[in-house]
Amino acid sequence: MISKLDLYKVFCRVGKSESFSKAAKDLYMTQPAVSQAIMQLERELDIRLFNRTPKGVSLTNEGSLLFEYVNSAINLIDVGEEKILEFKNLTTGELKIGVGDTISRYFLLPYLEVFHNKYPNIKFKIVNGTTLELCSILKSGEVDIAICNFPLNDATLELRPCIDIHDIFVCGEKYKNILSKPLSLDEVVKLPLILLETKSNSRRYVEDYLISRGIKISPEFELGSHDLLLEFAKINLGIACVTKEFSQEYLNKGLLYEVQLNEEIPKRNIGVCFLKSVSLSPASTKFVEIIENKQAGVF
Repeated sequence: MISKLDLYKVFCRVGKSESFSKAAKDLYMTQPAVSQAIMQLERELDIRLFNRTPKGVSLTNEGSLLFEYVNSAINLIDVGEEKILEFKNLTTGELKIGVGDTISRYFLLPYLEVFHNKYPNIKFKIVNGTTLELCSILKSGEVDIAICNFPLNDATLELRPCIDIHDIFVCGEKYKNILSKPLSLDEVVKLPLILLETKSNSRRYVEDYLISRGIKISPEFELGSHDLLLEFAKINLGIACVTKEFSQEYLNKGLLYEVQLNEEIPKRNIGVCFLKSVSLSPASTKFVEIIENKQAGVF
């Protein structure tokens, strides 16, 4: 059964060509099928839309009025379909990513560069926050995907681990000699500690592990960024718990020293997460693919 939209498309084509036969050819239909479609539309509207003559057809006054509106509507639909195609082909659109400052600096930037080089017309919107904040704005629809610290325990989210990371303790020159031999975690927590704020997922992971070992902590400093942890440790304000993979520059340059432990804190992950209940946009899907492919060594 032909739909009302299809009837209007036939109506517009006949109105433009002023001929059933020409319209049929343009629409890849038979002339009787075009004629029947117009008759059906006229019956449904209870009005005559065309004057039939031996030389062809012409719009009635009522038909001309209807043609203006229908032609505009169909043109808008065509434009909308073109825009959808542009989104699918990644020639336009926006990618909204939630990420923390540290992960953005040390992990995300290379992927943004690869994606931008491949799809330069896609705009970026980057929203910063802690892991808990990112999960909240992800659920509100403010971002398409979030890149944050795992583990996460949320059944509504799809989790895609990307890289393993390791929590270590580092110190400056002042503590270098004191910490010349491997220490137990019990010994480490008795030193002046520099940790992230309690709302940080990284801080909670380390603290939960220590508590599971019967070890409580009372840090000297609680800071809001990973870079501050490194700087505070560098000027000998205490022993900082940092992410090893994000501290290589300080360690390689001898600005900080890794505290050797008898027992390492178990590794964890950084990964991409998104809502299970919502399909990813073409741009988000491609961005996740780029991250996964690069981790797999495709790039």
